[in-house]
Amino acid sequence: MAEIKQAKSESALLKKVWDIANVLAAAGVGFTDYITQLTYILFLKMDAEKEELGLGSSIPEGYKWADLGPLSGQDLVDKYEEILKELAKDTGLIGTIFTKASNKIDRPVLLAKVIEMISSENWYMMEGDFKGAIYEAILEKNGQDKKSGAGQYFTPRALIKAMVDVVDPKITETVADPACGTGGFLLAAYEHMKPQSREIAKQSFLKNNAFFGADNTPLVVTLASMNLYLHDIGTAKSPIICQDSLIDKSDKMFDVVLANPPFGTRPQGSVEVYANRPEFVKTSDNQVNFLQHIMSIVKTGGRVGVVLPDNVLTDGNATAKVREKLLKDFNLHTILRLPTGIFYANGVKTNVLFFEKGSPTKDIWVYDYRTGIKHTMATKPMTRENLDEFVSCYCSGHQEDRVPTYSEENKNGRWRRFTEAEVYARDQLKLDFKWIDLDEKDDRTLAEMIEQIKTEAANISAAISELEKLIGEVEE
Repeated sequence: MAEIKQAKSESALLKKVWDIANVLAAAGVGFTDYITQLTYILFLKMDAEKEELGLGSSIPEGYKWADLGPLSGQDLVDKYEEILKELAKDTGLIGTIFTKASNKIDRPVLLAKVIEMISSENWYMMEGDFKGAIYEAILEKNGQDKKSGAGQYFTPRALIKAMVDVVDPKITETVADPACGTGGFLLAAYEHMKPQSREIAKQSFLKNNAFFGADNTPLVVTLASMNLYLHDIGTAKSPIICQDSLIDKSDKMFDVVLANPPFGTRPQGSVEVYANRPEFVKTSDNQVNFLQHIMSIVKTGGRVGVVLPDNVLTDGNATAKVREKLLKDFNLHTILRLPTGIFYANGVKTNVLFFEKGSPTKDIWVYDYRTGIKHTMATKPMTRENLDEFVSCYCSGHQEDRVPTYSEENKNGRWRRFTEAEVYARDQLKLDFKWIDLDEKDDRTLAEMIEQIKTEAANISAAISELEKLIGEVEE
């Protein structure tokens, strides 16, 4: 009964959130901007509730929830903007939540609506799992909003859960995501690690010291920090920081790295990666640079699960050199081939690479969850159950017991071992393993095809610009 009641109250609360989102959208305030303001106002309200319970306040006098209470009209907007500006200066958790905060709801009546909705609930005393679930649902809805572009920050929860299950982070280990988006990997790792021990010291380490996340977009840092905070992680200091991981030269090392880094080329005007990281193989390819960064921050003996597009497995030149380094210094023991239609960007072919630092690659096991598989975000999203066979085949913690489902009798088995000799005999160490012989239909809609063509054209254009720039530098 309690679960049914919670589900009802969750849906009722979400309805309130969506109703105001629709009102704001009609007035030109996008969903992403709405969520950001919701986050700021929710933090102010929770701080006030905490203070009422005698637990103190983290916010300086004159910039609290109570200071908004008596105001209306332009006075309300002015005071709210003053609060955002002041709290963005903080050096702790508050400063992270309010990173580069600015007001996007400048009509007093609309701002008052959001404040009224937040004020009607008691948030601080809500179960961490419940208020966390509410916030996760809001973030997921935002990820589905193609107009906002927020899908780039959102990895399907089914995939995250499967990756965490097989990498199996332990409660005493550190876990990092250098391109953390809204914190999905860190949160799933926390939920996986939390039941492993009831020891107070281990639980304290888990909540305050186990995690590290970075993103170079202030808005995303705000959302990720709040997401973890609402799940009672990093309540004194957020584990999320705003930084460009690709030019990070700190010496922080981690036991586990889980990530789905951004694909494509770096935005124009970004700092040149190679200039800051001369130890990297020089490339303008974002995902190849992220792979190199991840290789540099995982401890010896540490484990990695990272989502990467096909080109990382097949491109020559600089990418082939990075692959060679990966196979030489890391044990790339598993590749999961993923289908299109599981991300919000259309037509992206991706893989998950699982590797450990400290010994060279020998055999590579490949699970083909691509050939003959079709998912769409709207009508047939991928579920965690879809990956049950892969997780079972992986044999996490006892990989010596792996048994292929591919055989001479079953040539379309999805789980196959490629021997060391087979791996190293491949041209330029290309790792695009394909063997299943099924007719694959391209059943994308015309709109999806056009969208993919546009994306690929933009990537080609960016690559040409980068090439022209390099040619210009050489000629000078």
